[in-house]
Amino acid sequence: MPRTILPALALLGLAAPAIAQGGDGTCPRDVLVAQSMQRQALDQLEQADLSDTTKSCRVWRRHVDTMRRVAAVYGRCLSGGERTAGLAQVQGSEKEFAEAIRARCKGL
Repeated sequence: MPRTILPALALLGLAAPAIAQGGDGTCPRDVLVAQSMQRQALDQLEQADLSDTTKSCRVWRRHVDTMRRVAAVYGRCLSGGERTAGLAQVQGSEKEFAEAIRARCKGL
C-alpha cells in the first residue's frame, strides 16, 4: 500500500485552517467536508482487504477520485502554509495511488 496514510492523518489534525479571503462564503463548510472526505478515504484504505486485488483496486480508485475532489477544495479555499501542505499531501497521495492502480489493477 502506498506510504501516504500517516502524513495525511497528521494533516487532518489542523484545527483552524487558514481560509482564503474573497471566497464565495462556502469555504469554511467546504473545507470541513473535504477534511471529512479525506478522513473517510484514509479509513477505507486502512480497512481494505489487500489480499483481494479487485476490492483493493476499487478502493484505490475511489481514493484517487476523493483526493482530486479534496485538492480542488483546498486549492480554492485554503491559503498560506495550510494550502501548500494540504495540496502537497492530497496531490501526492493521488499520484501515488494512481501509479499503484496503473501497475496493479490492469484489466480490473
